Amino acid sequence: MSDTPRGVEHTDSIDSHDSAPKQPEKTKSRRPPNTAFRQQRLKAWQPILTPKTVLPLFFTIGIIFAPIGGLLLYASSLVREIKLDYTNCINDAPDFTTFADMPGSAVESAFKNANSSVRAQWARKKDVNVTLHNGREIKGNQCVLQFTIPEDMGAPVLFYYQLTNFYQNHRRYAESCDLQQLKGDARSYSDITGSKCTPLYGIKPNDTGKPYYPCGLIANSMFNDSFSSPAWQNPPNDGKARTYNMTDKGIAWDSDKDLYGPTKYKASDIVPPPNWAIAYPDGYTTDGMYRPPDLQNWEAFQVWMRTAGLPTFSKLAMRNDQDTMVSGIYQITIDDHFPTIEYKGTKSILLTTRTVMGGRNNFLGIAYITVGGVCIILGAIFTATHLLKPRKLGDHTHLTWNKVPASKPSGPSTAMASGRETRPGDA
Repeated sequence: MSDTPRGVEHTDSIDSHDSAPKQPEKTKSRRPPNTAFRQQRLKAWQPILTPKTVLPLFFTIGIIFAPIGGLLLYASSLVREIKLDYTNCINDAPDFTTFADMPGSAVESAFKNANSSVRAQWARKKDVNVTLHNGREIKGNQCVLQFTIPEDMGAPVLFYYQLTNFYQNHRRYAESCDLQQLKGDARSYSDITGSKCTPLYGIKPNDTGKPYYPCGLIANSMFNDSFSSPAWQNPPNDGKARTYNMTDKGIAWDSDKDLYGPTKYKASDIVPPPNWAIAYPDGYTTDGMYRPPDLQNWEAFQVWMRTAGLPTFSKLAMRNDQDTMVSGIYQITIDDHFPTIEYKGTKSILLTTRTVMGGRNNFLGIAYITVGGVCIILGAIFTATHLLKPRKLGDHTHLTWNKVPASKPSGPSTAMASGRETRPGDA
């Protein structure tokens, strides 16, 4: 059977495949601009943006901001604090039989009398018995700091440790934890490997594997130096040393405490993070000092897990909210475990008070005074300029859209309505 020959009625063309009817092309709107609205808007702003209204605004901002900045600076000056950098204590300080003056660069203080000397000294103890947070005793090093409080520090007295060049704000570090595990859920090894605990998930000696508890980089790098409460060395009357008792309770935020709960893990199902091996040399046990830590009530851990936004930060370690720290000579013993020299960082202790405006921080007060001063100066300059050489305000009636060009003999009437010249080809 032969193919049927193509008839003349079948034509191959683009038009033959386009069955949809053509839509008329849209033309640009030639409506005249809404000049009435623009004129109304200009008339509304014209009486507002005048020298008589703008110049008082500059002076008002300056008069308000400058006193606020002064009050903030005054409140900051009421804070009493002393900071001691003990990074090189074990290497540079003499043995505990004698004390040596700390380097001037390692001592900072802020008291009412700027000439007051804190006479900071240090000494070291090597290979002595130290007690870890879980009660285990090991051989370690201690740094002993002795300093003078030149004037009373009213309660609350806060004890911070400060680290520098430690980037808790690194994205990979800040995300390296598992919130469900911290809340108390018994997350399996496979669950942890699918979490954000990169790269510290756990160990896998067999097919099941054991997750770290707690997992992640933040917990593994927890600051582990411990501090004694300050001991008052020269009290009146009997002269016997007295301890200024400070506690590590109440140092964490309530919102942080809500993130932790009692764990549902069995001790045999988990292992401590690598850097915790010194406190748990044989792993976790069901009882005794080697049982898994109670993260729900361990506030020092909760404070560390709230990552800082800057590489230099302070974290609260202890506090005393009732008693005044009377002026005198004090001594603090530090169990030195946390390495900072390896990553070119430093570590310090900070004893400070606070006011209703918070701790010592001059930045906010300086910023307010600067903004207020700049506004007053600009206001004075603009006022002088306006008085010496005033500038006449513009007349909105002279704007281009109010000018209608003269009609042309051959042009259509649309030119008069739109205010635009007729182009070739326009109907």
